[in-house]
Parts: sequence; C-alpha cells; structure tokens
Amino acid sequence: MRDIVNAVVSGEAGREDFAALAVPGTYRAITLHKSETGLFSGLATRDKDPRESVHLDEVPVPELGPGEALVAVMASSVNYNTVWSSLFEPLPTFGFLERYATRSPLARRHDLPYHVIGSDLAGVVLRTGPGVNAWHPGDEVVAHCLSVELESSDGHDDTMLDPEQRIWGYETNFGGLAEIALVKSNQLMPKPRHLTWEEAASPGLVASTAYRQLVSRNGAGMKQGDNVLIWGAGGGLGSYATQFALAGGANPICVVSSDQKADICRKMGAEAVIDRTAEDYRFWKDEHHQDPREWKRFGKRIRELTGGEDVDIVFEHPGRETFGASVYVTRKGGTIVTCASTSGYNHEYDNRYLWMSLKKIVGSHFANYREAWEANRLISKAKIHPTLSKVYALEETGQALYEVHRNRHHGKVGILALAPREGLGVRDHELRAEHLDAINRFRTPALAHA
Repeated sequence: MRDIVNAVVSGEAGREDFAALAVPGTYRAITLHKSETGLFSGLATRDKDPRESVHLDEVPVPELGPGEALVAVMASSVNYNTVWSSLFEPLPTFGFLERYATRSPLARRHDLPYHVIGSDLAGVVLRTGPGVNAWHPGDEVVAHCLSVELESSDGHDDTMLDPEQRIWGYETNFGGLAEIALVKSNQLMPKPRHLTWEEAASPGLVASTAYRQLVSRNGAGMKQGDNVLIWGAGGGLGSYATQFALAGGANPICVVSSDQKADICRKMGAEAVIDRTAEDYRFWKDEHHQDPREWKRFGKRIRELTGGEDVDIVFEHPGRETFGASVYVTRKGGTIVTCASTSGYNHEYDNRYLWMSLKKIVGSHFANYREAWEANRLISKAKIHPTLSKVYALEETGQALYEVHRNRHHGKVGILALAPREGLGVRDHELRAEHLDAINRFRTPALAHA
C-alpha cells in the first residue's frame, strides 16, 4: 500500500505510473461478521453499541469484473445506513448479499462471511475492468452509492426504478470504509479539485439524496420562493438540503436540536431557525398518541418566521416522531417528501389534513447517476460546500458510528483510509482560498485547516 499512498500524495504520478503499480492481495477494511448478527438480540436500538459489532480486518482484494473499477480509498465517511448496518437494523445486511449472489456467477463474490460496509469514498482509480472507457488508473474520483444492472426497461427512465437497484456498501459488499473498494464505473465522478480527500468523501450519499429529494423533478421540484421546512438542518442530510434551498432561491426553515446547530444554519445563510429542544416541542403525548395542539403550536411558530405563510415543502427524514406534524404544517397543495425514518418506520398522521388539503407525500430514495452528477458538479464549482465536522482514522470507525448513533455530531463525520493525515488532496488552491470560510464552517477551530 505504501507505493500507492506515495503516488497519490505526491500528486505527480500519471496514468502509466498508477497502471504499473502492483495491486496488493489484501487490504484493511471495516467489516461486519455474519456470525454476529444476533449480537444485539433483545436490546432496544438506543442500547446497541456499534463499537461492539464492527471490526477492522485484513481481507482479500475482490475479483474485478466487467464495467467495474478498483479504487484506492483515501477517505470515506459515515452515513446513517452505516449505523443501521452496524446495529443489524432493520435486519442484517447479509440477507441482501445472499440474494445478490443468486443473480450471477460474478455476483457470488458478494456473499461472504463478512461485509465490508460504507457508501462514500474519495480516492484514485487503480484498475478498471473490461468495457470501462471513461475512467483510467490515476483518475481522482468520488463515488456515489447507486449500483444498478440496467438489464430491465424499468430503469431506463430513472435508474432508481431499476428492479436490481442496490445501495453500494449497504446492499453490496466491498464498500468504502476500507483501503480499497470495488465499484461500478458508472458510480464514479470527478473529485472536486479544491477539496481535501476527507472533504470530498463526505457529500456523496447525503448531498445526492438531498438533491433528488428537494430539487429534482423526481422529488419535490423546489422552485424560487418556496418555503421549505428542513428537519435536522444541522445534520449530514439537512445541511445539504439547507444549502440547496438557499442556492435555489427558496426560504429554508431550519429545525435543529441545539444552539450549536442553529448557529451553523445561520452561518450557512438561513434566517429562519427553530431550536425544537429549546422550544420544547412534544409531538407525542405517549408512545401511542400524538398531540395535535403541538402541531398547531409548531405551525404558528413557522408562520411567525415566514410572514404568515405555511410551508410549500417539508424535507422529511426523521419519520415516526415528526411525520404527523409535517403533514399538518404543509400548505394546501404542498408536498411532504421523505427519504428515511430514523426515528421509526411506522408513520402516523391525520389523513384529513392530507386529502382535504390536496397535499402530496412523495417517497425519495438516494439519486440516479444524473442527479448525483449534478450535485457533485455544484460542489466542484463551490456552489455547495462539504459539511464535515470531525474526522476519525479507519481503526476508529466504531467510535465514529457511536457518535452518529447517539446524535453527538453535526454535519458529516469523515474517516481517513489511506490518507495519512487530514488536509491532503487539494489541487485547485485558488478556488479553495476563495471559499475557505464556507468550507471550514462546520469544523471546530482545532480541526479547521487551509
């Protein structure tokens, strides 16, 4: 691995140099073990500790197939699907790998006693398989996490509708929390040249998800002037939604859980911020009954911030805890667009406020290649900035997962893989200098760097 790291860090090695480098037979990776899927049996979600379930193992480099690439991973990051994987919720991911393995002889590679997880990366292409023409050894890339086969007509209008659509590093093996990753070539995009490896690795899943959910015609189709309620606006997903809203001429109403996260939203340029902890919104009286009076109080607070207007779009991802309130506060004819259920999958809401007011609920799941490319293009142009708050070493991934599981983070949490330290990988120093304050907005003073 040392030769690979030296070639990347030097920034001087060309395609021929990378093509001549030997690919090692094994690499270090963060894994889950199939034998441990019952580790947390009987425990409530909040009592499960991902530090107990993830392992740093030396594993064999997978066989490279047609249309695929091996990438030397300089950095990755933690997403909530990585937390779910580590908790074996809502079910162990090994079932995904077993089903994938039945598809073809090549797919059998993925069904192993271990699962290399992780759905983000920034790194350098090492090798490409037959049929790959757009990418070459030495290309600096980021990866989005949509893995598709496209052998069915269903996916050719929107690849997210491909019946063989999977999330890489969650429903496939050989993910990004490792020194080497296996991806399909149509997952690759150019690395933003003004960002470090760890910064470039952090937007992938969440930025693309937010773009489709909020901006794309496949999601809410946000337009200028829309009032957009954004839950968790200081977190990994919501921070990108806030930026897309501001960049698109909309008015984000940012809901956060602390003063620190409220301050982050204001630094991004948001003016309407609700600290739900400080204002003590309790949408549930108990485990089985919601409190409509709290919905009304919440709606009144929103109108105070919007000059008397209800929200056109609700950017939903907490799920059970907030969904009743989300449906209630949306304006007549408005849209609730949801991509996750981090507080619970069984949503409850009063349907009278949906059907009688002609509101729409739209399901949104990750993004197709075009949507991911557009999100990455905006990041490469420094129109949207990474929301990276803290970085861990690969061997500290368990602790990073624990922090995200306990909601002790803001923005995204990064992981260094082959990168020997933070701050490496910047190629366009002029563009970086122009936007350094925005890039460092989420970093603590001790972590911010030029």
